[in-house]
Amino acid sequence: MQTTDVIDVAHGFALAVAITNAVAGLVSALLWWRVDPRPYAWILIRIGQAAAVGQAAAAGVLAATGLQPKDDLYWLYALLPVAVGFVAEQLRLASAQIVLDHRDLDDAQAVGRLPADQQRSVVLQIVRRELGVMSAAALVIAFLALRALGTV
Repeated sequence: MQTTDVIDVAHGFALAVAITNAVAGLVSALLWWRVDPRPYAWILIRIGQAAAVGQAAAAGVLAATGLQPKDDLYWLYALLPVAVGFVAEQLRLASAQIVLDHRDLDDAQAVGRLPADQQRSVVLQIVRRELGVMSAAALVIAFLALRALGTV
């Protein structure tokens, strides 16, 4: 593979990660703002995460083939989105406990003892918080991918 071909592959992955995560982040942010979590937002978020993992794997392959980016920060920008996604998942998992603590509920069983309308309120608050976290992460990942695009 020639150097220009390798750089074109790196550009392609970075652009795909930027676009998929920008779309996921913006759609999710809009749904978060409207307090209208929809399943398709999670599909978009997962597609963006998969693209970020693909970019990191491709960066490893490209490094093995001898890619010499114009700036060594490319490696950071190509790999950091996976770390951002991992941290966001941890924050997303903590969202439920934060909401339960805020409402002085011990666990999910305590939510089950609430009236149906209050149960829906708790669940909506948890899902909305999760969506907000993942939306922010997707936008950060899109930014990092654009930086990778500019440094390869």
